[in-house]
Amino acid sequence: MNSSSNRQRNLGGGVQYIMDYLKRMQAENPAFFYAIQGDNEESTGNIFWASATSRMNYNYFGDTVRVDTAYKTDHYKVPFVTFTGLNHHAQPVLFGCALLLNMSDDSLIWLLQTWLQAMSGRHPVSMITDPDQLIQMAVARVLPETRHRFCKWGIFRETQEKLVHVCQTSPTFYIELKKCVNEVETAEEFESQWAALLERFYVVDNEWLEAMYNAREQWVPVYMRDVFFGELFRVEHSETRNSFFDGFVDASTTIQSFFKQYEQAISGWHEKELKADFDTTNTAPVLKTPSPMEKQAANLYTRRIFMKFQEELVETLANPATKIDCSGTVTTYRVAKFGEEHKAHTVQFNAFEMKANCSCRMFEFSGIICRHVLSVFRAKNVLTLPTEYVLKRWTRNAKSGGGDGMSEHASQLPCNYRESVNVRYNNLRQEAVKFVEEGAKSIHVYNVAMHALQEAAKQVAAAKSKSPGATQGTNFANGSNQENHGGKENQAASYLSMVRYFRLPFSFYTTRNYHVNFLESRDCIFCYFLLVLVFCGVTIKENVDMNALKWS
Repeated sequence: MNSSSNRQRNLGGGVQYIMDYLKRMQAENPAFFYAIQGDNEESTGNIFWASATSRMNYNYFGDTVRVDTAYKTDHYKVPFVTFTGLNHHAQPVLFGCALLLNMSDDSLIWLLQTWLQAMSGRHPVSMITDPDQLIQMAVARVLPETRHRFCKWGIFRETQEKLVHVCQTSPTFYIELKKCVNEVETAEEFESQWAALLERFYVVDNEWLEAMYNAREQWVPVYMRDVFFGELFRVEHSETRNSFFDGFVDASTTIQSFFKQYEQAISGWHEKELKADFDTTNTAPVLKTPSPMEKQAANLYTRRIFMKFQEELVETLANPATKIDCSGTVTTYRVAKFGEEHKAHTVQFNAFEMKANCSCRMFEFSGIICRHVLSVFRAKNVLTLPTEYVLKRWTRNAKSGGGDGMSEHASQLPCNYRESVNVRYNNLRQEAVKFVEEGAKSIHVYNVAMHALQEAAKQVAAAKSKSPGATQGTNFANGSNQENHGGKENQAASYLSMVRYFRLPFSFYTTRNYHVNFLESRDCIFCYFLLVLVFCGVTIKENVDMNALKWS
């Protein structure tokens, strides 16, 4: 494994540009966090920052974290480090960034401690980093209870570099190596296939492969399937780095253009999340079985997560469960696919507690229940998913209320954070979505809901006119702090911003059968709710702060 360079990097004249940006962001939103190692603003100081949105997202999705230090190499002009996770659509979500000019052990410890401080001191369940000895030591010191794992992408990339002669003379070696790592289901199977691989390609004495094998418990997934990492597919993260900033920050990015690319990346992923939210809420998936459990899952999970669950459910048809032991309330089953009995898994089912655990550990590793447990549920006539097998972080309502185990940490955030425009807007949005779900169920309830919204519009307008600061707001367009006096021009701009970011259906505006479609649309109440906010003078904020406006 690598050992980070202790050599100093320097940003030169770009430091003042960075500090101006960070100070402006914090002035615009007090929940924006940044820190400099040594509390100075010299070009030698490491810098960390996390937006209010990043801190809020960690509240919901901070169970597993990826630290990407690949941008720190000499190949890049900006020594960039990112903290990311996975949202409820299994899309990358940002938890913070750093410019790490000094890759010493002290700097890495400071970075992790500072990031942890910004995240209210909550340790993640798991963390993935590049294969690096200094990072490994820093994680062990700062996050001793977090399960640390090396990134497979970094391991595979370095293997190609160190064994280029083997890959050239034996093109199938790299393919077989990845299969050995990604497709085995037990530690014994991995070790057997690894030994056979080395012998087949005559690399038994290779030092790099020996080091990889000695560190196998820190990067081969089969050794870590008892811990949540949120990986839905076995080869999903092995082919590419899958960075939040891929396509936005590259070797040519300078410090002067960096923050523009940074904000574009945030905006781009925000739009992808909005689209995934919209697709989940407004399009029904095709059900493949008559199972009530499938219908239940379709209503609970986001679309991508449901597709993974559906795949596991359909596979139960080819994976029958056979009872092999019964002891009190616990029954043990053997589950194997037809023709692959040698790959059987063992499931223990407690009928009294309605709980099951499988030797494949898929639920513990990914948060999605496996085909083997589902086969046992099918055999025992369990028709709906027990609540303990539905992780909130994968559901449509992942952002409602506090995150799993995180509500107690939300109170630790600064008061200004909880009272900021972003948070107020996010809370209103969550309540609006609940209102939509109930209001669209029947024409009678719809009429009641619309009447209530019309009354609410009057009350909001009246409250706004009485509020001492009602006629002013903050607009982040072009990165400047501008006054908003609530005039018609700003209202129109806010309306256009709403249309742009919430992607309201074009037919909503253009159909000739306007009233019919309006009554039938699941979105109409939500749209009206937003219009009420906009024309009562609530400003929708642009640029990075728009990232805080998300659908449930």
